[in-house]
Amino acid sequence: MKVFYEKPAITREIVMEMLEAACEQANQLGIAVNVAIADDGGNLKGFVRMDGAPLLSSEIAQNKAYTAAAFGIPTSEWYPLIEKEPPLLHGIVHTNRLTVFEGGIPIYIGKQLAGGVGVSGGSAEEDGKCAAKALEVLNQSLSIES
Repeated sequence: MKVFYEKPAITREIVMEMLEAACEQANQLGIAVNVAIADDGGNLKGFVRMDGAPLLSSEIAQNKAYTAAAFGIPTSEWYPLIEKEPPLLHGIVHTNRLTVFEGGIPIYIGKQLAGGVGVSGGSAEEDGKCAAKALEVLNQSLSIES
């Protein structure tokens, strides 16, 4: 009988690099954002609020990271999944911490879900670009290790 399994985890070092990459992307876009990275349990692993980033967006960024980690799909994919299902559309949006707009991306290491990154403070599209830049850093790191 198997009593445990191994799974990948994101390290503090890569989390810090991912936060920095998202902030650099935000600077290039001329915006100030909040960036959150959660582990595979949805627990906050790293967070930064850029100078001038909207205060309310700090919680939204964390919720985007949580949603991406909890379900393993980008937050941008939620609305298309529920928009034509009225009971689901009007019910699931009341789920605590669920975010259904762009800016949250799951973190996969191989086929294993390892967490989520969430960005808030710009437009949905800008948030998505910043989150993607953070994920790009992880993917580059993984390709170097392989």
